[in-house]
Amino acid sequence: MGRYTFRLPDIGEGIAEAEIVAWHVKVGDMVEEDGRLADMMTDKATVEMESPVSGKVIEVAGAEGDVIAIGSPLVVIETEGEAEEADSGPTHEVAPAPAPKAEVVQERIEAENPDPADADRAMAADPGPAAKAVPSEQTPSASAPAVADAARGSNSAPAAQGTKAPHPRGASRAKVLASPAVRKRASDLGIDLGEVRPADDGRVRHSDLDAFLAYNASGGFQPAGRRGVDEQVRVIGLRRRIAENMAASKRNIPHFSYVEEYDVTALEEARAQLNAGRGERPKLTMLPLLFTAICRLLPEFPMLNAHYDDEAGVVTRYGSVHLGMAAQTPAGLMVPVIRDAQDRNLWQLASEISRLAQAARDGTAKSQELSGSTITLTSLGPMGGVATTPVINRPEVAIIGPNRIVERPMFVTGADGQERVEKRKLMNISMSCDHRVVDGWDAASFAQALRRLIEAPALLLVG
Repeated sequence: MGRYTFRLPDIGEGIAEAEIVAWHVKVGDMVEEDGRLADMMTDKATVEMESPVSGKVIEVAGAEGDVIAIGSPLVVIETEGEAEEADSGPTHEVAPAPAPKAEVVQERIEAENPDPADADRAMAADPGPAAKAVPSEQTPSASAPAVADAARGSNSAPAAQGTKAPHPRGASRAKVLASPAVRKRASDLGIDLGEVRPADDGRVRHSDLDAFLAYNASGGFQPAGRRGVDEQVRVIGLRRRIAENMAASKRNIPHFSYVEEYDVTALEEARAQLNAGRGERPKLTMLPLLFTAICRLLPEFPMLNAHYDDEAGVVTRYGSVHLGMAAQTPAGLMVPVIRDAQDRNLWQLASEISRLAQAARDGTAKSQELSGSTITLTSLGPMGGVATTPVINRPEVAIIGPNRIVERPMFVTGADGQERVEKRKLMNISMSCDHRVVDGWDAASFAQALRRLIEAPALLLVG
């Protein structure tokens, strides 16, 4: 039989290695020619690896999250004369039915014998299938008395004294005697029967639940939440790239943040008017308007539209605005890039924002659409909070984060020069800058220039 070694091909210029983010085959699987083998990630772009031959997978290079060098073996496939083992079909074994638990026996007897004394007599006369169906070699010799004790309860001593036996907190449900109706009611109410003080005979009845509810009238008997399951999740793929980039950014860049409040009432009115007559054009959100304002101002503030190579000690200021927009996707945060954003009008920006955001979410964005930004805008929309301190997308030197729009009363000066209180729409915009390149004065000056365009949209739209 032949063996074909599929080596990781060169899948991008300057790429030396790639990370395995998903396997579509495992050892022993049959794969067809052009069938999917694995998904490999390089520079935030995921590439599907397809098999050039048909055969049986006999070796794989590693697990998800492992990094493989270009040219290294990824999959070994056995070709020619694959032997197929006859499938004899599944073998079914009939296992003996498990013995009913003591509480099941008790519930059945109680349903048939409502009176506790009758139930006890019935248990003594006929132990039921619980004692008959269990093989002796699987059950200790003391199991029959244990079942009987569990069915009758273990509170005989306190009952003889004529006092209520306190039920131990956190006791197992299997030791609590109650009818199916009582159990269901307790379950619906979120009550652990082990927390309820039973009657003299150790059995919880509806009256005991009523007493419990009366004592806990505030409803505080329900637990604050449900217990989850501890799990370990390996950080791989895009999530690992995000973690590495964010750690490098915070480790190497001395961030400072600046937050300013903007009155966007007039801008929102202008946006509504534009949308009313948009026809077949895409609906405008706040982002195209902000992008337009940023592109209009950056020639005056070139230190913000820049990259800083801290190893070479060189700042590159860009004449074009390649505007990154942080987009949340099922795989994690991605930054698609609108190239030459300064050359596009409002409607073109709106269309490109929608296209790139969708491509990022469904995984069809190309590698060149996910790199090369010169400044980034990040927005959480309605969840934007009051203020944010976004992390700079290294090697950029600035990131801008609009927050949510809120309505508040404000003092406004009218045309007559008199002040009055009006309901206005306000939005905070946060900036984080690299203090090695951008001074606080630069950030504040940019923010105030941005205010003039946002609060007087005629200046923004007319140019």
